[in-house]
Amino acid sequence: MMSSNRRTYRFAFLAFAIVLLAGCQVKPESASPSTTTLTEIVEPTYNSLSGRVGADGPVLVVKIDDTTQAHPQIGLDKADVVYIEQVEGGLTRLAAVFSSVIPERIGPVRSARISDIDLLAQYGHVAFAYSGAQTKLLPVIANANLENLGAQRESQDMYVRDSTRFAPVNLILRADLLMAKLVANNVPIASSKNIGWTFGVKPANGRIVTSVKLRWPANSYSATWSPAESRWLLFHSGAPDLAANGKQLGPTTLVIQKVSITDSIYRDKFGGVTPFSATIGSGAGYILRNNEVISALWSRPTVEEGTRWTGPGGTPIAFAPGQVWVALVDNEPEFTFPLPPATTKPAQ
Repeated sequence: MMSSNRRTYRFAFLAFAIVLLAGCQVKPESASPSTTTLTEIVEPTYNSLSGRVGADGPVLVVKIDDTTQAHPQIGLDKADVVYIEQVEGGLTRLAAVFSSVIPERIGPVRSARISDIDLLAQYGHVAFAYSGAQTKLLPVIANANLENLGAQRESQDMYVRDSTRFAPVNLILRADLLMAKLVANNVPIASSKNIGWTFGVKPANGRIVTSVKLRWPANSYSATWSPAESRWLLFHSGAPDLAANGKQLGPTTLVIQKVSITDSIYRDKFGGVTPFSATIGSGAGYILRNNEVISALWSRPTVEEGTRWTGPGGTPIAFAPGQVWVALVDNEPEFTFPLPPATTKPAQ
């Protein structure tokens, strides 16, 4: 019978042998004592339309009602670009462009207008969601470079009624389902791309401004600079412009694009003449970013080209990264500039 001392010795020897053999294992050829593992630095990507951190994705454009009854609007805070367009009776309607984020629900959805065709052509073949259009305009939309996704062509699963709202401002797009359908059916939709503007440091020729007011015949917007949020907080018809989630809407870059607004050949069902906003050509305007306004010129020679914004000498004006709103107007905005510091007159 083995003594306890000999058993202890044998166990100790076996443990030492195991450690020794483990230390003598042959390492793979790829390993080397001089090899240093480096952490790969991944540069963030940015959306081309808004400069937000994120990738360029398929572009969805939704026409959204902009009457007082349609507020608060749903999903608008997630848009990369929002256009304010004049419609019949001097009211306004929105064309919201989504790419970096596609919300589940967007609305209230309303009908398309003739100005949309030229305006959206610079984005390529985008998904276009709307609630209908005048009879004469429907074939124009069908022949345009747009994926025609109007409510009259889609199932009720895609366009649903919000029971907390009333017609015609209660039609809501299930954008998640609509985009999933396009993917499932391999429908080619243009991804976001540079359409004329870029993002970077603000130019040196801006003028400090505290607020601006924009007018259409039957509506108005104003914007006030918020130092705390570093964006322009919007007001619609004098009231804070709130999204359905309670957040006040407001872009980091507010673009005021002065265009020619004339009567078109189209009329609504009440006989009102549909205005046409000309977004191809050139003109003047303003870029508001940070707490400054910059006088600018815009240029878009052809329907396929994007809209370039330049300052004196043709120097491109960089936008501030974040949501962009573009107001299409045919009049001068009203700016509020800070008062100059008071001076004390010397004693006589």
